[in-house]
Amino acid sequence: MAKIEGFRIKNFRALKDITLGRLWNQQKNEPLTPLTAVIGKNGVGKSTIFDAFGFLSDCLRYGVEEACDVQERGGFNRLRTHGESKPIEFEIYYKEDRGARPLTYEVSIDLDSKGRPFVKKERLRQRRKGQTHGRPFSFLILEKGKGFVWVKDAVGILEEEIPLELEESSDTEKIELSDKRKLGIATLGALTQHPRISSFREFIEGWYLSYFTPDAARSLPLAGAQKHLNRHGDNLGNVVQFMEREHPKRFQSILDKISLKIPGIYSIDTEKTPDGRLLLRFNDKGFKNPFYAQQMSDGTLKMFAYLLLLEDPTPPPFLCIEEPENGLYHKLLESLTYEFREHATGLKGSSQIFITTHQPYLVNALNPNEVWILKKNEDGFSTISRASDNTLVNNLAQEGLPLGGLWYSDYLDESIT
Repeated sequence: MAKIEGFRIKNFRALKDITLGRLWNQQKNEPLTPLTAVIGKNGVGKSTIFDAFGFLSDCLRYGVEEACDVQERGGFNRLRTHGESKPIEFEIYYKEDRGARPLTYEVSIDLDSKGRPFVKKERLRQRRKGQTHGRPFSFLILEKGKGFVWVKDAVGILEEEIPLELEESSDTEKIELSDKRKLGIATLGALTQHPRISSFREFIEGWYLSYFTPDAARSLPLAGAQKHLNRHGDNLGNVVQFMEREHPKRFQSILDKISLKIPGIYSIDTEKTPDGRLLLRFNDKGFKNPFYAQQMSDGTLKMFAYLLLLEDPTPPPFLCIEEPENGLYHKLLESLTYEFREHATGLKGSSQIFITTHQPYLVNALNPNEVWILKKNEDGFSTISRASDNTLVNNLAQEGLPLGGLWYSDYLDESIT
């Protein structure tokens, strides 16, 4: 299971400079947990952290210029921290699996001379086999679309050893991208001679950023089985078709879970209309005729969609959900959190799960090392810390006090004052 151990965001809206978890040069930090939650008051930047992942994913998918505009982002100048002239920067520290050597990806995005967003710098680093300390070696170095990549398993080069002009050799390939608005990993990751880059590209391509809306799930898609739920959830019925046909046991487990969480519902299936559209049916024990998705509550549709995501036979490596509590009965939040954790800590077929929330009932089901508190300072920029870094919070949690109650009583906010 691939896992992000830490990441850093610089000059992205209110996030002038925040780090969560472990980086290659911050090894004393504890890595991120399989289930990670960011909490905080309204307006502190929780949605911005969520969108930072979405932005990076969209940079790979569309290129940096288009990524600045999709999802109603409003362009580069609205994304860059107010009053800042330095580039937007991201750093990701991750492992492909538990025994793999960590890999670091760094990218900076700025405006070119014509005011267009472009990739200013891009770098991939990894330590040599058997190396546990010291600087990792860079095996991809690009600046303004030009640089070098080390082929196959060539170890790369240390930053302080990089000469002004690298010479091409049997271990290196000289690179010049035709479009500086595209990520280098998008191009090089499609080539088999660069397996480490390909693996990292596939990792980001596999991210699932949930922009699920119940209204989208109530739409009437054309019939046809589909393997995975899309970002907005408007193919919910298509995924049900696929699960019913290809994975009936997994689908039955979803029905068993949702019948416990939402009393009355005992089956969910699909019905094809004469014009080839797909209706999603919910059968309630107390009624002869089924209810359709258009009649179901927001909370029921969201809970069903989340369970469907968690039972995906080939789940995404990284699952990011903003405020999963919206529309759900508060007593369902604890059990939903347990479902998230059980999935995230599974040995096979699991996803690392990242959520943002402002609901204490959900936080009650979390452990201090899973919770990060985001707070906005007087200068308008946000800072972040881990709940487990506060000794008092740890002691109170060990005594059995729920974390959400401590947050409600301002103990968690005080941990980063």
